Amino acid sequence: MMKYTKWSKMPIGGVWRDGSSVKTAENNNPYNGELLTSLQLASAEDVDEAYRVAQQVQTEWFQKPPEQRVRVMETAASLLEEQQEEAVRLLIEETGATYIKAVSEVQAAIALIKESSTYPMKMEEEAAPSVVPGKENRIYREPAGVINVITSWNYPLSLSMRSVAPALATGNGVVIKPASHTPITGGTFIAHVFEQAGAPEGLISVLVGSGSEIGDKVVEHPIPRVISFTGSTEVGKRIGALAGQHVKEVSLELGGNNAFIVLDDADVEQAAAAAVFGKFMHQGQICMAINRMIVTKDVYEPFVQALKDKVLQLKAGDPKEKDTTIGPLIDQKQVQEMQELVHQGTSEGATLYLEGKTEGNVVFPTIFTDVDNDMSIAQEEIFGPVALVIAVENEEEAIQAANDTNYGLTASVFSRSSERSLRVAKQLHTGMVHINDQTVNSEPAMPFGGEKDSGLGRFGGKWILEKFTTVKWVSVQKEKRSYPIFQ
Repeated sequence: MMKYTKWSKMPIGGVWRDGSSVKTAENNNPYNGELLTSLQLASAEDVDEAYRVAQQVQTEWFQKPPEQRVRVMETAASLLEEQQEEAVRLLIEETGATYIKAVSEVQAAIALIKESSTYPMKMEEEAAPSVVPGKENRIYREPAGVINVITSWNYPLSLSMRSVAPALATGNGVVIKPASHTPITGGTFIAHVFEQAGAPEGLISVLVGSGSEIGDKVVEHPIPRVISFTGSTEVGKRIGALAGQHVKEVSLELGGNNAFIVLDDADVEQAAAAAVFGKFMHQGQICMAINRMIVTKDVYEPFVQALKDKVLQLKAGDPKEKDTTIGPLIDQKQVQEMQELVHQGTSEGATLYLEGKTEGNVVFPTIFTDVDNDMSIAQEEIFGPVALVIAVENEEEAIQAANDTNYGLTASVFSRSSERSLRVAKQLHTGMVHINDQTVNSEPAMPFGGEKDSGLGRFGGKWILEKFTTVKWVSVQKEKRSYPIFQ
Protein backbone atom coordinates (compact mmCIF):
# COMPACT_ATOMS: atom_id res chain seq x y z
CA MET A 1 0.00 0.00 0.00
CA MET A 2 1.29 3.44 -0.99
CA LYS A 3 2.22 5.60 2.01
CA TYR A 4 2.13 9.06 0.40
CA THR A 5 -0.61 9.69 -2.15
CA LYS A 6 0.14 13.41 -1.63
CA TRP A 7 3.40 13.04 -3.54
CA SER A 8 2.05 10.92 -6.41
CA LYS A 9 1.62 13.98 -8.66
CA MET A 10 4.13 16.49 -9.99
CA PRO A 11 3.74 20.19 -10.90
CA ILE A 12 3.95 20.52 -14.70
CA GLY A 13 3.25 23.91 -16.23
CA GLY A 14 1.37 25.12 -13.16
CA VAL A 15 -0.80 22.02 -12.66
CA TRP A 16 -0.13 19.17 -10.21
CA ARG A 17 -0.88 16.08 -12.26
CA ASP A 18 0.33 12.73 -13.58
CA GLY A 19 2.94 12.66 -16.27
CA SER A 20 1.90 11.73 -19.81
CA SER A 21 4.28 8.81 -20.27
CA VAL A 22 3.00 5.22 -20.38
CA LYS A 23 5.74 4.40 -17.87
CA THR A 24 5.28 4.38 -14.10
CA ALA A 25 7.81 4.18 -11.27
CA GLU A 26 7.67 3.19 -7.64
CA ASN A 27 9.52 5.08 -4.94
CA ASN A 28 10.63 2.75 -2.15
CA ASN A 29 12.26 3.11 1.25
CA PRO A 30 15.83 1.77 0.79
CA TYR A 31 15.92 0.35 4.33
CA ASN A 32 12.71 -1.68 4.53
CA GLY A 33 11.38 -1.60 0.97
CA GLU A 34 8.14 0.18 1.97
CA LEU A 35 6.31 1.74 -0.99
CA LEU A 36 6.34 5.50 -0.45
CA THR A 37 4.64 6.62 -3.63
CA SER A 38 4.07 5.67 -7.25
CA LEU A 39 4.19 8.09 -10.16
CA GLN A 40 3.08 8.20 -13.77
CA LEU A 41 6.25 9.49 -15.41
CA ALA A 42 6.75 12.59 -17.55
CA SER A 43 6.98 12.47 -21.33
CA ALA A 44 8.58 14.63 -24.02
CA GLU A 45 5.27 16.52 -24.32
CA ASP A 46 5.46 17.33 -20.61
CA VAL A 47 8.99 18.65 -21.08
CA ASP A 48 7.75 21.10 -23.70
CA GLU A 49 4.77 22.15 -21.57
CA ALA A 50 6.93 22.76 -18.51
CA TYR A 51 9.45 24.88 -20.40
CA ARG A 52 6.89 26.94 -22.33
CA VAL A 53 4.91 27.86 -19.22
CA ALA A 54 8.06 28.54 -17.18
CA GLN A 55 9.28 30.91 -19.90
CA GLN A 56 5.98 32.84 -19.89
CA VAL A 57 5.76 33.09 -16.12
CA GLN A 58 9.44 33.95 -15.74
CA THR A 59 9.07 37.16 -17.73
CA GLU A 60 6.42 38.42 -15.31
CA TRP A 61 8.37 37.13 -12.31
CA PHE A 62 11.48 39.17 -13.11
CA GLN A 63 9.48 42.30 -13.86
CA LYS A 64 8.13 42.36 -10.31
CA PRO A 65 10.03 44.51 -7.77
CA PRO A 66 13.07 42.71 -6.38
CA GLU A 67 11.64 43.16 -2.88
CA GLN A 68 8.88 40.71 -3.84
CA ARG A 69 11.39 38.02 -4.76
CA VAL A 70 13.16 38.68 -1.46
CA ARG A 71 9.89 38.16 0.41
CA VAL A 72 9.21 34.88 -1.38
CA MET A 73 12.67 33.58 -0.54
CA GLU A 74 12.43 34.62 3.10
CA THR A 75 8.99 33.04 3.37
CA ALA A 76 10.26 29.82 1.80
CA ALA A 77 13.07 29.65 4.37
CA SER A 78 10.57 30.16 7.19
CA LEU A 79 8.24 27.51 5.79
CA LEU A 80 11.04 24.98 5.51
CA GLU A 81 11.99 25.69 9.12
CA GLU A 82 8.37 25.08 10.13
CA GLN A 83 8.25 21.88 8.06
CA GLN A 84 11.64 20.62 9.14
CA GLU A 85 10.22 17.57 10.90
CA GLU A 86 8.40 16.48 7.72
CA ALA A 87 11.48 17.12 5.58
CA VAL A 88 13.69 15.09 7.92
CA ARG A 89 11.23 12.20 7.88
CA LEU A 90 11.05 12.23 4.09
CA LEU A 91 14.84 12.23 3.77
CA ILE A 92 15.15 9.29 6.13
CA GLU A 93 12.45 7.32 4.34
CA GLU A 94 13.37 8.21 0.76
CA THR A 95 17.17 8.28 0.89
CA GLY A 96 18.07 6.11 3.88
CA ALA A 97 19.61 9.14 5.57
CA THR A 98 20.38 8.85 9.25
CA TYR A 99 18.67 11.34 11.54
CA ILE A 100 21.90 13.33 11.94
CA LYS A 101 22.41 13.54 8.20
CA ALA A 102 18.79 14.42 7.48
CA VAL A 103 18.73 17.26 10.01
CA SER A 104 22.00 18.69 8.69
CA GLU A 105 20.69 18.53 5.12
CA VAL A 106 17.50 20.41 5.94
CA GLN A 107 19.49 23.06 7.80
CA ALA A 108 21.81 23.37 4.80
CA ALA A 109 18.81 23.85 2.50
CA ILE A 110 17.42 26.59 4.76
CA ALA A 111 20.80 28.35 4.76
CA LEU A 112 20.91 28.19 0.95
CA ILE A 113 17.50 29.87 0.67
CA LYS A 114 18.52 32.58 3.15
CA GLU A 115 21.72 33.29 1.21
CA SER A 116 19.73 33.42 -2.03
CA SER A 117 17.31 35.93 -0.53
CA THR A 118 20.11 38.50 -0.78
CA TYR A 119 20.55 38.05 -4.54
CA PRO A 120 17.62 40.13 -5.86
CA MET A 121 19.22 43.23 -4.38
CA LYS A 122 22.60 42.39 -5.91
CA MET A 123 21.42 42.53 -9.53
CA GLU A 124 22.56 46.11 -9.76
CA GLU A 125 22.62 48.48 -12.70
CA GLU A 126 26.04 50.01 -13.34
CA ALA A 127 27.02 53.16 -15.19
CA ALA A 128 30.41 53.44 -16.86
CA PRO A 129 32.22 56.12 -18.84
CA SER A 130 32.71 55.79 -22.58
CA VAL A 131 35.65 56.50 -24.86
CA VAL A 132 33.14 58.01 -27.29
CA PRO A 133 32.27 61.69 -26.65
CA GLY A 134 28.71 62.23 -25.49
CA LYS A 135 28.03 58.54 -24.85
CA GLU A 136 26.87 56.94 -21.60
CA ASN A 137 27.29 53.22 -20.88
CA ARG A 138 25.01 51.15 -18.72
CA ILE A 139 25.47 47.53 -17.68
CA TYR A 140 22.45 45.49 -16.61
CA ARG A 141 22.45 42.10 -14.89
CA GLU A 142 19.45 40.04 -15.96
CA PRO A 143 18.26 36.47 -15.41
CA ALA A 144 19.35 33.83 -17.88
CA GLY A 145 15.69 32.88 -18.41
CA VAL A 146 14.78 29.29 -17.58
CA ILE A 147 17.21 26.97 -15.82
CA ASN A 148 17.13 23.19 -15.93
CA VAL A 149 18.19 21.60 -12.64
CA ILE A 150 19.20 17.91 -12.73
CA THR A 151 20.24 16.51 -9.37
CA SER A 152 21.50 13.41 -7.64
CA TRP A 153 19.80 11.19 -5.05
CA ASN A 154 22.37 11.36 -2.26
CA TYR A 155 21.65 14.89 -0.93
CA PRO A 156 18.51 15.62 -2.96
CA LEU A 157 17.05 18.46 -0.90
CA SER A 158 20.21 20.55 -0.53
CA LEU A 159 21.68 19.71 -3.94
CA SER A 160 18.47 20.76 -5.69
CA MET A 161 18.08 23.79 -3.44
CA ARG A 162 21.55 25.16 -4.17
CA SER A 163 20.40 25.67 -7.78
CA VAL A 164 16.67 26.22 -7.41
CA ALA A 165 16.88 28.94 -4.73
CA PRO A 166 19.46 31.17 -6.49
CA ALA A 167 17.77 30.61 -9.85
CA LEU A 168 14.42 31.84 -8.53
CA ALA A 169 15.99 34.67 -6.55
CA THR A 170 17.72 36.04 -9.63
CA GLY A 171 14.46 36.04 -11.59
CA ASN A 172 14.63 32.77 -13.49
CA GLY A 173 12.10 30.02 -14.04
CA VAL A 174 13.10 26.48 -13.09
CA VAL A 175 12.42 23.00 -14.40
CA ILE A 176 13.71 20.29 -12.05
CA LYS A 177 14.50 16.75 -13.13
CA PRO A 178 15.15 14.95 -9.83
CA ALA A 179 16.85 11.58 -9.55
CA SER A 180 14.42 8.68 -9.92
CA HIS A 181 15.25 7.50 -6.38
CA THR A 182 14.29 10.86 -4.83
CA PRO A 183 11.40 12.51 -6.67
CA ILE A 184 9.96 13.95 -3.45
CA THR A 185 12.91 15.42 -1.56
CA GLY A 186 14.71 16.32 -4.78
CA GLY A 187 11.73 17.82 -6.56
CA THR A 188 8.08 17.90 -5.55
CA PHE A 189 8.61 18.85 -1.91
CA ILE A 190 10.78 21.79 -2.99
CA ALA A 191 8.23 23.01 -5.53
CA HIS A 192 5.50 22.75 -2.90
CA VAL A 193 7.46 24.91 -0.42
CA PHE A 194 8.08 27.67 -2.97
CA GLU A 195 4.49 27.65 -4.18
CA GLN A 196 3.37 28.00 -0.56
CA ALA A 197 5.81 30.90 -0.25
CA GLY A 198 4.21 32.78 -3.13
CA ALA A 199 6.10 31.72 -6.25
CA PRO A 200 3.65 31.93 -9.15
CA GLU A 201 2.20 28.72 -10.56
CA GLY A 202 4.21 27.41 -13.48
CA LEU A 203 7.44 29.15 -12.47
CA ILE A 204 8.67 25.79 -11.14
CA SER A 205 7.97 22.47 -12.80
CA VAL A 206 9.15 19.04 -11.73
CA LEU A 207 9.65 16.31 -14.31
CA VAL A 208 10.07 12.83 -12.88
CA GLY A 209 10.92 10.68 -15.85
CA SER A 210 13.18 8.02 -17.27
CA GLY A 211 16.49 9.08 -18.75
CA SER A 212 15.73 7.21 -21.96
CA GLU A 213 12.51 9.16 -22.49
CA ILE A 214 13.29 12.71 -21.32
CA GLY A 215 16.96 12.74 -20.25
CA ASP A 216 18.33 14.32 -23.43
CA LYS A 217 15.19 16.33 -24.13
CA VAL A 218 15.38 18.43 -20.96
CA VAL A 219 18.86 19.50 -22.05
CA GLU A 220 18.31 19.90 -25.80
CA HIS A 221 15.04 21.84 -25.57
CA PRO A 222 15.57 25.36 -26.97
CA ILE A 223 14.13 27.25 -23.97
CA PRO A 224 16.52 26.53 -21.04
CA ARG A 225 19.67 28.64 -21.22
CA VAL A 226 21.54 27.07 -18.29
CA ILE A 227 21.83 23.39 -17.38
CA SER A 228 22.77 22.80 -13.73
CA PHE A 229 23.75 19.17 -13.19
CA THR A 230 24.97 17.28 -10.14
CA GLY A 231 25.85 13.63 -10.60
CA SER A 232 28.36 11.24 -12.09
CA THR A 233 31.22 12.34 -14.29
CA GLU A 234 30.10 9.98 -17.05
CA VAL A 235 26.62 11.51 -17.27
CA GLY A 236 27.99 15.01 -16.72
CA LYS A 237 30.26 14.73 -19.74
CA ARG A 238 27.31 13.73 -21.89
CA ILE A 239 25.21 16.62 -20.60
CA GLY A 240 28.08 19.04 -21.16
CA ALA A 241 28.47 17.80 -24.75
CA LEU A 242 24.73 18.13 -25.45
CA ALA A 243 24.61 21.59 -23.93
CA GLY A 244 27.62 22.65 -25.97
CA GLN A 245 25.95 21.57 -29.20
CA HIS A 246 23.06 23.89 -28.37
CA VAL A 247 25.24 26.73 -27.00
CA LYS A 248 23.96 26.53 -23.44
CA GLU A 249 25.74 27.46 -20.22
CA VAL A 250 26.47 24.55 -17.89
CA SER A 251 27.22 24.14 -14.22
CA LEU A 252 28.58 20.66 -13.59
CA GLU A 253 29.35 19.22 -10.15
CA LEU A 254 30.57 15.70 -10.77
CA GLY A 255 32.47 12.91 -9.05
CA GLY A 256 35.41 13.01 -6.69
CA ASN A 257 38.37 10.92 -5.59
CA ASN A 258 39.12 13.04 -2.58
CA ALA A 259 42.39 12.88 -0.69
CA PHE A 260 42.70 13.20 3.09
CA ILE A 261 46.36 13.89 3.86
CA VAL A 262 47.78 13.23 7.33
CA LEU A 263 51.30 14.63 7.74
CA ASP A 264 53.84 13.49 10.31
CA ASP A 265 53.12 16.38 12.70
CA ALA A 266 49.33 15.91 12.71
CA ASP A 267 47.11 15.41 15.73
CA VAL A 268 46.42 11.74 14.97
CA GLU A 269 43.36 11.35 17.19
CA GLN A 270 41.72 14.44 15.75
CA ALA A 271 42.62 13.35 12.23
CA ALA A 272 41.09 9.92 12.79
CA ALA A 273 37.87 11.46 14.16
CA ALA A 274 37.63 13.73 11.13
CA ALA A 275 38.37 10.83 8.80
CA VAL A 276 35.52 8.75 10.21
CA PHE A 277 33.05 11.60 9.73
CA GLY A 278 34.34 12.52 6.26
CA LYS A 279 34.32 8.92 5.04
CA PHE A 280 31.22 7.41 6.63
CA MET A 281 28.74 10.31 6.77
CA HIS A 282 25.69 9.11 4.80
CA GLN A 283 27.42 5.76 4.31
CA GLY A 284 30.05 7.42 2.11
CA GLN A 285 27.48 8.32 -0.55
CA ILE A 286 28.73 11.88 -0.95
CA CYS A 287 30.73 13.41 -3.79
CA MET A 288 32.83 15.19 -1.12
CA ALA A 289 33.44 12.05 0.94
CA ILE A 290 37.02 10.97 1.63
CA ASN A 291 38.14 8.39 -0.90
CA ARG A 292 41.84 8.04 -0.06
CA MET A 293 43.45 8.56 3.33
CA ILE A 294 47.06 9.37 2.48
CA VAL A 295 49.17 9.06 5.61
CA THR A 296 52.91 9.60 6.11
CA LYS A 297 54.67 6.51 7.50
CA ASP A 298 55.70 8.15 10.78
CA VAL A 299 52.06 8.25 11.91
CA TYR A 300 50.58 5.51 9.73
CA GLU A 301 50.22 2.77 12.37
CA PRO A 302 48.75 4.96 15.14
CA PHE A 303 46.38 6.55 12.64
CA VAL A 304 45.13 3.20 11.34
CA GLN A 305 44.55 1.95 14.89
CA ALA A 306 42.73 5.12 15.93
CA LEU A 307 40.64 4.94 12.75
CA LYS A 308 39.57 1.36 13.49
CA ASP A 309 38.80 2.12 17.13
CA LYS A 310 36.49 4.97 16.14
CA VAL A 311 34.82 3.07 13.31
CA LEU A 312 33.92 0.23 15.68
CA GLN A 313 31.93 2.75 17.73
CA LEU A 314 29.56 3.45 14.81
CA LYS A 315 26.09 1.97 14.94
CA ALA A 316 24.71 0.59 11.67
CA GLY A 317 21.08 -0.22 11.01
CA ASP A 318 17.68 1.47 10.99
CA PRO A 319 18.13 5.16 10.08
CA LYS A 320 15.00 6.13 12.02
CA GLU A 321 16.84 5.42 15.26
CA LYS A 322 18.54 8.67 16.24
CA ASP A 323 21.80 7.03 17.35
CA THR A 324 22.29 5.20 14.04
CA THR A 325 25.29 6.54 12.14
CA ILE A 326 25.37 4.07 9.22
CA GLY A 327 22.10 3.59 7.35
CA PRO A 328 21.32 1.71 4.13
CA LEU A 329 22.82 2.30 0.73
CA ILE A 330 20.30 3.60 -1.79
CA ASP A 331 19.68 0.24 -3.48
CA GLN A 332 21.00 -3.25 -4.13
CA LYS A 333 23.05 -2.04 -7.08
CA GLN A 334 25.15 0.11 -4.74
CA VAL A 335 25.48 -2.82 -2.33
CA GLN A 336 26.76 -5.05 -5.11
CA GLU A 337 29.24 -2.38 -6.19
CA MET A 338 30.68 -2.28 -2.67
CA GLN A 339 30.93 -6.08 -2.55
CA GLU A 340 32.71 -6.08 -5.91
CA LEU A 341 35.03 -3.31 -4.69
CA VAL A 342 36.02 -5.37 -1.63
CA HIS A 343 36.75 -8.38 -3.83
CA GLN A 344 38.71 -6.20 -6.23
CA GLY A 345 40.80 -4.64 -3.45
CA THR A 346 41.65 -8.04 -1.98
CA SER A 347 42.65 -9.42 -5.37
CA GLU A 348 44.91 -6.40 -5.97
CA GLY A 349 46.83 -7.07 -2.76
CA ALA A 350 45.34 -4.57 -0.32
CA THR A 351 44.89 -5.77 3.25
CA LEU A 352 41.30 -6.11 4.48
CA TYR A 353 42.01 -4.53 7.88
CA LEU A 354 38.34 -4.35 8.90
CA GLU A 355 35.68 -6.25 6.98
CA GLY A 356 32.12 -5.01 7.28
CA LYS A 357 29.20 -7.40 6.95
CA THR A 358 26.10 -6.75 4.84
CA GLU A 359 22.51 -6.88 6.07
CA GLY A 360 19.98 -6.04 3.37
CA ASN A 361 21.05 -2.66 1.98
CA VAL A 362 23.11 -1.86 5.08
CA VAL A 363 26.84 -2.28 4.48
CA PHE A 364 28.94 -2.01 7.63
CA PRO A 365 32.19 0.01 7.47
CA THR A 366 35.19 -1.61 5.76
CA ILE A 367 38.83 -0.49 5.96
CA PHE A 368 41.59 -1.41 3.51
CA THR A 369 45.24 -0.80 4.44
CA ASP A 370 48.42 -1.33 2.41
CA VAL A 371 46.70 0.32 -0.53
CA ASP A 372 48.83 1.58 -3.39
CA ASN A 373 47.64 4.67 -5.23
CA ASP A 374 48.07 2.82 -8.54
CA MET A 375 45.51 0.18 -7.58
CA SER A 376 42.24 0.47 -9.46
CA ILE A 377 40.31 0.82 -6.19
CA ALA A 378 42.31 3.99 -5.49
CA GLN A 379 41.64 5.46 -8.91
CA GLU A 380 37.85 5.34 -8.90
CA GLU A 381 35.19 7.12 -6.88
CA ILE A 382 33.90 4.99 -3.99
CA PHE A 383 30.26 5.75 -3.23
CA GLY A 384 29.95 3.70 -0.08
CA PRO A 385 31.43 2.88 3.36
CA VAL A 386 34.79 1.50 2.21
CA ALA A 387 37.90 3.37 3.40
CA LEU A 388 41.33 3.17 1.77
CA VAL A 389 44.51 4.00 3.69
CA ILE A 390 47.66 4.71 1.67
CA ALA A 391 51.13 5.02 3.23
CA VAL A 392 53.62 7.55 1.84
CA GLU A 393 57.15 8.49 2.83
CA ASN A 394 56.76 12.26 3.18
CA GLU A 395 54.94 15.44 2.31
CA GLU A 396 56.11 15.44 -1.29
CA GLU A 397 54.84 11.91 -1.90
CA ALA A 398 51.54 12.81 -0.26
CA ILE A 399 51.03 15.71 -2.66
CA GLN A 400 51.99 13.55 -5.63
CA ALA A 401 49.57 10.79 -4.63
CA ALA A 402 46.74 13.23 -3.95
CA ASN A 403 47.09 14.78 -7.40
CA ASP A 404 47.46 11.43 -9.17
CA THR A 405 43.80 11.14 -10.15
CA ASN A 406 41.51 12.38 -12.91
CA TYR A 407 39.34 14.07 -10.30
CA GLY A 408 39.83 17.31 -8.39
CA LEU A 409 36.86 18.13 -6.18
CA THR A 410 38.06 18.56 -2.60
CA ALA A 411 40.84 17.54 -0.22
CA SER A 412 42.03 17.83 3.37
CA VAL A 413 45.41 18.38 5.02
CA PHE A 414 46.16 17.62 8.68
CA SER A 415 49.22 19.25 10.25
CA ARG A 416 49.93 21.26 13.39
CA SER A 417 51.60 23.90 11.21
CA SER A 418 49.24 26.26 9.39
CA GLU A 419 52.07 27.49 7.18
CA ARG A 420 52.95 23.95 6.14
CA SER A 421 49.30 23.06 5.55
CA LEU A 422 48.75 26.10 3.36
CA ARG A 423 51.86 25.25 1.35
CA VAL A 424 50.49 21.78 0.69
CA ALA A 425 46.96 23.06 0.01
CA LYS A 426 48.17 25.40 -2.71
CA GLN A 427 49.81 22.47 -4.53
CA LEU A 428 46.68 20.31 -4.63
CA HIS A 429 44.78 20.32 -7.92
CA THR A 430 41.32 20.60 -6.40
CA GLY A 431 38.61 23.22 -6.20
CA MET A 432 38.49 23.10 -2.41
CA VAL A 433 40.91 22.21 0.41
CA HIS A 434 40.16 22.05 4.14
CA ILE A 435 42.98 22.27 6.66
CA ASN A 436 42.64 20.26 9.89
CA ASP A 437 39.13 19.27 8.90
CA GLN A 438 37.51 16.59 6.77
CA THR A 439 36.40 16.95 3.14
CA VAL A 440 32.61 17.19 3.60
CA ASN A 441 32.25 20.96 3.84
CA SER A 442 29.89 23.35 2.09
CA GLU A 443 28.86 26.93 2.92
CA PRO A 444 26.19 28.88 1.02
CA ALA A 445 28.38 31.92 0.30
CA MET A 446 31.59 30.02 -0.53
CA PRO A 447 32.63 28.78 -4.01
CA PHE A 448 31.77 25.08 -4.30
CA GLY A 449 33.12 23.11 -7.26
CA GLY A 450 36.00 21.13 -8.65
CA GLU A 451 38.69 20.82 -11.26
CA LYS A 452 39.41 18.23 -13.97
CA ASP A 453 36.76 15.47 -14.14
CA SER A 454 35.05 16.86 -11.04
CA GLY A 455 33.20 19.51 -12.98
CA LEU A 456 32.87 23.04 -14.31
CA GLY A 457 31.82 26.23 -12.55
CA ARG A 458 31.15 27.06 -8.92
CA PHE A 459 28.04 27.06 -6.77
CA GLY A 460 27.51 29.52 -3.94
CA GLY A 461 27.65 33.26 -3.35
CA LYS A 462 28.62 35.60 -6.17
CA TRP A 463 29.80 32.67 -8.27
CA ILE A 464 26.35 31.14 -8.71
CA LEU A 465 24.90 34.65 -9.14
CA GLU A 466 27.14 35.09 -12.17
CA LYS A 467 26.32 31.62 -13.52
CA PHE A 468 22.54 32.08 -13.43
CA THR A 469 22.47 35.61 -14.85
CA THR A 470 23.66 37.35 -17.96
CA VAL A 471 25.07 40.82 -18.54
CA LYS A 472 23.71 43.33 -21.05
CA TRP A 473 25.58 46.44 -22.20
CA VAL A 474 23.40 49.36 -23.24
CA SER A 475 25.00 52.56 -24.55
CA VAL A 476 23.18 55.86 -24.87
CA GLN A 477 24.51 58.46 -27.32
CA LYS A 478 23.39 61.76 -25.79
CA GLU A 479 25.13 64.08 -28.23
CA LYS A 480 25.26 64.01 -32.00
CA ARG A 481 28.13 61.82 -33.11
CA SER A 482 30.19 62.39 -36.22
CA TYR A 483 31.20 59.35 -38.24
CA PRO A 484 34.44 59.12 -40.24
CA ILE A 485 32.63 57.87 -43.33
CA PHE A 486 30.87 61.24 -43.71
CA GLN A 487 33.84 63.48 -42.99
